[in-house]
Amino acid sequence: MTKTILITGGAGFIGSHVVREFVTKYPDCHIINLDALTYAGNLENLKDIEHRANYTFVKADIRADSAVQAIFQQYQPDGVIHLAAESHVDRSITDPTAFVMTNVIGTVNLLNAAKELWKNNYEGKRFHHVSTDEVYGALGDTGLFTEETSYDPHSPYSASKASSDHFVRAYQDTYGLPVVITNCSNNYGPNHFPEKLIPLCIHNILNNRPLPIYGDGKYTRDWLYVVDHAKAIDLVFHGGKNGESYNVGGFNEWQNIDLVKELCKQMDEKLGRPAGTAAQLITFVKDRPGHDLRYAIDATKINQELGYRPSVTFEQGLSITIDWYLNNQEWLDNVTSGDYQRYYEKQYE
Repeated sequence: MTKTILITGGAGFIGSHVVREFVTKYPDCHIINLDALTYAGNLENLKDIEHRANYTFVKADIRADSAVQAIFQQYQPDGVIHLAAESHVDRSITDPTAFVMTNVIGTVNLLNAAKELWKNNYEGKRFHHVSTDEVYGALGDTGLFTEETSYDPHSPYSASKASSDHFVRAYQDTYGLPVVITNCSNNYGPNHFPEKLIPLCIHNILNNRPLPIYGDGKYTRDWLYVVDHAKAIDLVFHGGKNGESYNVGGFNEWQNIDLVKELCKQMDEKLGRPAGTAAQLITFVKDRPGHDLRYAIDATKINQELGYRPSVTFEQGLSITIDWYLNNQEWLDNVTSGDYQRYYEKQYE
């Protein structure tokens, strides 16, 4: 193998798509997938590539410094793509400490291990930290987040990610560690754990359950198809400039209520149900604390410097996503029942 790349959180939603992209595109690179297999980590996401010669799965927790150091010494990675994180805002409101431990302490453990392994010999090395647009705070009716937007996190989740971003930059400035950061908008697509809006609504429509919409439903997000995000990470990891940040967006702003109505429309069509059937399930619920009104990414920098553009419109990507869930209902059943958590024991132990 010409290079070893360590991808953290590679059994999660975004991480599994990044692992697949790198395993299939770079057969001469050894891809190490490090994941703790918490509730959102699902090795069934990678069944199609798990036996590839250039792929290795390692079960470990980035919060355990000794385990992280041992993995770096064993596999000697030339690059790190760090996606492992607690990422659900609602969970961060309930248990902020868990987000500090994984998103902040875990990131620092990885930075320390990379610094120790590479020992200032940084030629051909790179630490790519994957973050979120939520670190920027909230927007009004106009404007976009750029790489120069000041950080203003509003939830324990976004505060923990902002802190990890700052640590990554500090290791660049203090130790010269070669780092890049990407801040992405809301992802959607296949393999998404059904606590997030789109897979939750797909699951609930299939089971004729209410579709919970926070507040008045006018919260606005920029939606990024997860496969496009994986390709953007590839572009930045290989072509980005050390010390730089790159915003990755989908150029797809949607209010939550309009998104859910579009999803309902497509679901009715695909399931052969009368138009308006799924929309009857829409239920407005009490808003969550500190709910940011609008996020919107300006992805001009990655577009101009690295040639990135999304490959699909939101309507196209949503159609592909729904089709995947309809064709993989066993996966959805395993996730919602918890059976997916037994896959590791069945395959690896």
